[in-house]
Amino acid sequence: MKYTTQMDAARKGIVTPQIKTVARKENMRTEDLMERMARGAVIIPANRNHVNLDPEGVGEGMRIKINVNLGISKDCSAIESELDKVRAALDLKAEAIMDLSCYGKTREFRRRLVEMSPAMIGTVPIYDAVGFYDKNLQDITVDEFFDVVERHVEDGVDFLTIHCGLNRHTAEKVKQSKRLTNIVSRGGSLLFTWMEINQAENPFYEHFDRLLDICEEYDVTLSLGDGCRPGCLHDATDACQVEELITLGELTKRAWERNVQVMIEGPGHMAMNEIPGNMMMEKRLCHGAPFYVLGPLVTDVAPGYDHITAAIGGAIAGMSGADFLCYVTPAEHLRLPTLEDMKEGIIATRIAAHAADVAKGYPGSRAWDDAMSKARAALDWPGMFDLAMDPVRPRQYRESSKPEHEDSCTMCGKMCAVRNMNRVLDGKDIQLDD
Repeated sequence: MKYTTQMDAARKGIVTPQIKTVARKENMRTEDLMERMARGAVIIPANRNHVNLDPEGVGEGMRIKINVNLGISKDCSAIESELDKVRAALDLKAEAIMDLSCYGKTREFRRRLVEMSPAMIGTVPIYDAVGFYDKNLQDITVDEFFDVVERHVEDGVDFLTIHCGLNRHTAEKVKQSKRLTNIVSRGGSLLFTWMEINQAENPFYEHFDRLLDICEEYDVTLSLGDGCRPGCLHDATDACQVEELITLGELTKRAWERNVQVMIEGPGHMAMNEIPGNMMMEKRLCHGAPFYVLGPLVTDVAPGYDHITAAIGGAIAGMSGADFLCYVTPAEHLRLPTLEDMKEGIIATRIAAHAADVAKGYPGSRAWDDAMSKARAALDWPGMFDLAMDPVRPRQYRESSKPEHEDSCTMCGKMCAVRNMNRVLDGKDIQLDD
């Protein structure tokens, strides 16, 4: 029996290699996985041209996945340095990489990225369109926008971020609103500008079926971008954001009718108390589709530390229903991240994702923490390092400040609570003085 997409296969009862792999990774019955895929609650982004993909599931009942943004730009166009970041991201177990390249040899970078990466790959084609055609934004035609989309999917990209929900009606809401930061989505702002100058509808909204044709042909997942995501706490959960979300829910149902997999992108900046309600609202308005969030960043006053503000929000979002976390680095709002910035962002986001998995009771997640606790109780330093999310840094800290006694550290020395409890419970004497 033939199928067009992973969703189509699930609806027809066909167990694809990708479905089999994800079921094994998630320790889930294939029948349960396929039921969730059939109704759109789980996606497996898997472009048929991405031949070395190690597929992952995103959505209901899945372990929370993380995404890493990178790519070349006019100011930082060195392909090899960005590929070094790709290798590091894969080593740090990122499940997805988004290529946000917008200038230079973007297709060469994208093709090399797809070729080397077993992680799923996403792109935002409108970024590439501006640099590729090398002409004013307003002069790019509808056909040219779609030609870039086709180029990306031909190259093997697994999911596309397209800001289809920012139509002219919502654009009017933006102009009437009293937002402090207007539109902060790069893709959203480009489409808003194109619509305003040309007095035309968003081409991806107006010609949504054409976009679905492309996605269906290559089995590409559509990541419906949030052009009106809040760029500060003040703008969170306003009419612009909610109206666009309603439109994305309508587009989701149209995509599912064509067996095209969908995930929804969300905020942005948002106070902690608003996050659970936003997660519930998205799931309701978008019919249970997987939710992909940037942060959310829970305060606006920590530039240089936004990987922390995002990890706080990401943990709350994940616990409340978000399925996919986009990393944020310390360089957010400031510059293209360095390799070290990227590592900091990945670890912070992985911490948030794992903390949310523990809170939700994802099978096996607590066992990792329990294993670490046992190693700590036994003062098994090598065991602790092996179990650490990032084994490198704890080893470096330990080596940089060696204690007098191997069964302690330089913080507590002989007053180490764990050491002394172990000794007294074993009936040994405790000598605190030298």
